[in-house]
Amino acid sequence: MSNPLVKEFTYNVPIDEVWQALTSMDKMKKWYFPQLRGFEPVMGFKFEFDDDDAGYQKEWVVTKVVEGKTLAHSWAYKGYSGSSEIIFDVTTDNITTRLKITQTDLESFPNHPYFRRERFELGWDNLLGKNLKQLLELN
Repeated sequence: MSNPLVKEFTYNVPIDEVWQALTSMDKMKKWYFPQLRGFEPVMGFKFEFDDDDAGYQKEWVVTKVVEGKTLAHSWAYKGYSGSSEIIFDVTTDNITTRLKITQTDLESFPNHPYFRRERFELGWDNLLGKNLKQLLELN
């Protein structure tokens, strides 16, 4: 039985700015992964990364796009068992924008420190709670 990791973050910017940050490759390189080389918010699109020498090479594919609301992609690593899905959902109260991230199937990854749930939790806090917040609110 899956125990998804769910986190929510609030930004003091309009929803379209958050959506742009989630779907623009140039912006994603600033807050998500600087190694990103190719991305389009299109179902089935395979992310491209500059990580040929990385120990944990990412294999990600866009799994869902609902314009202005939801972006989802798989999260897997070449040569390792397991696959997760990342779901970004954005909503607004017309004053702030809330981003909810859900990461499923973490238990499908190998029992190894690199794949521990706590590592992903800290990662999302850094990526969304720090990097994305700074990109959106300080620019």
